Amino acid sequence: MVLSARNGIKGKVTDVKLGEVMASVKIEVTEPGVITAVITRESAEALELAAGDDVEAVIKSTEIMVAKE
Repeated sequence: MVLSARNGIKGKVTDVKLGEVMASVKIEVTEPGVITAVITRESAEALELAAGDDVEAVIKSTEIMVAKE
């Protein structure tokens, strides 16, 4: 599958809970090994980011789509 979106994260489904309308899908993430974040210079300086720092990648999105090959 080819998509223009660059935020694909590969993984394996570990649990599916079906509701009346919605379903909750747990995905164990295995790839990619590196996530690239593009942030403002002001934010990078405010966080004093440097190679080797321990950080948390927080993904902001209104939805996560699931694709199956």
